[in-house]
Amino acid sequence: MKKNILTTIIIGAMSLTLTTSCNDWLDVLPNNEQVTDDYWKSKEDVEAVIASGYYYMRQCVPTIIKWGELRGGALYTTNNSDSKLQDFNMTPSHSLCNWSDIYKVIGMANSVILYAPDVKDDTYYDAIRNSHLAEAYFQRAYCYLLLVKNFKEVPLVMQAYVNDKASFDLAKSSEQQIIAQIKEDIKTALATGAAKGTYEEDWATKGRATKWALYALMADACLWSEDYDQCIEYCDMILNANDAFRPAFMTNTNDWYTMFYPGNSNESIFELNWDYSQNQTNNFNSLFTLNATTPLRPTPQATELMKQETQTLKENGLTEDGRMGRMLMATYVPDNGQVAAWATSNQYYIWKYYGTDVPDITGGARAHQDANFIIYRVAEIMLMKAQALTMKGQGSWSEAVSLINRIRHRAGLGNFKDIDTQAADAPSHISQLDEFTLLDEILEQKELEFMAEGKRWYDLLWLGRIGGGKYKTQFITKVIEGNQTTNQQWIQSVLQDPNAWYMPIPQADIEHNKLLEQNPYYSSTK
Repeated sequence: MKKNILTTIIIGAMSLTLTTSCNDWLDVLPNNEQVTDDYWKSKEDVEAVIASGYYYMRQCVPTIIKWGELRGGALYTTNNSDSKLQDFNMTPSHSLCNWSDIYKVIGMANSVILYAPDVKDDTYYDAIRNSHLAEAYFQRAYCYLLLVKNFKEVPLVMQAYVNDKASFDLAKSSEQQIIAQIKEDIKTALATGAAKGTYEEDWATKGRATKWALYALMADACLWSEDYDQCIEYCDMILNANDAFRPAFMTNTNDWYTMFYPGNSNESIFELNWDYSQNQTNNFNSLFTLNATTPLRPTPQATELMKQETQTLKENGLTEDGRMGRMLMATYVPDNGQVAAWATSNQYYIWKYYGTDVPDITGGARAHQDANFIIYRVAEIMLMKAQALTMKGQGSWSEAVSLINRIRHRAGLGNFKDIDTQAADAPSHISQLDEFTLLDEILEQKELEFMAEGKRWYDLLWLGRIGGGKYKTQFITKVIEGNQTTNQQWIQSVLQDPNAWYMPIPQADIEHNKLLEQNPYYSSTK
């Protein structure tokens, strides 16, 4: 059997087992069954395949983190293999150039979309069926947006492959076609009104796709495709909602860390859940802990930003050593292995997945490796809207600055450039700004707010792409400033070619799919 993405989809749809307790609902497919056309008998069968989609999404998280961070200059690795990505030295056969688990999610979603409408079960009411379909559309759309951001053009698999009789040859679709399909999937999911706002279990309200997750995904897709009006519209569906149990921005600085410990906070929109009591672990220790062989660590550039923010908090007298809010994202250990003050340490480690709200490695480390991974939260929606407003022109900048200030205030910081948007002199101060200055502040706030959440590279890539590449030079400069492991001349040269901003198509798929063409940069230079 040919080992390409369509084979991956089939294998993924045939190979997993389901357990039945509450939180390990996420642990996948039916016992001794195959997802063929004679499998679909009940609503529980549909739920099992949806659960498999979430299972594979969880399997993707280490890749999602590395794809979203290593090229962005906020985190870096000393792993010789993974550094190929951060140094723009990827080859089509590299282990990180692998989309198989992502296409497994797509395969599960395609199966639900195809078969769920025809399941004959007297208890399978339309509202339940349509809710399941909304989850499947979310899974498929999210995965395709992830693929677009990393590969630009990929095969758009829209049918359920339940055996290997179908053709394995499928050409890439254009970015525009894929983005259009993402938006269509989201609109289809929302059209029935069955996408849930909450679930019966609290964890599921954050750990399964809701209407809020669909709004967030649409805002993300619209921002990426420079559809700023629609981005703002979908951001507002979250930010202006009045539902009793809507996701909401947490304004208290001291509540910031609760998003990561214990997780599933009110600010969360969608996150992938692990539960150690159900034998679920994420193995983040291999990525972020002090004893990891090659952990992902903040770069000196990102560390300097954190130090500057910490110093500001100290000057404001917020805590003895200035550590609060976003500063709990990192801990530090000097060479003698003892906890030291921020200003005297030289080693920094991501804390949000390893620690608790106690900023002390000796007493605040988590007992288990079951931190959740947040895909979307309200702070990101606010900053997405600020980006879109900035691109709309000066008439929208006051609202953009107001959103920036809300993020800064939650972090314990003052107004951006001391601009109080409610003050009488605000218009004159805002008129002195320029588009890039605003975007630069938004991206800096995102860097600090979402460090290690798999966002930074896509924010920089968005900057390089917008307006036909008008900020290409600034984009390349930011990538160079953050990189720790290769020379600046190499990055400067490579990133002149926009095709090098994306990864190569996996070699195995090139070899087994005669219609699949390689990214031109890798065809000519690798």
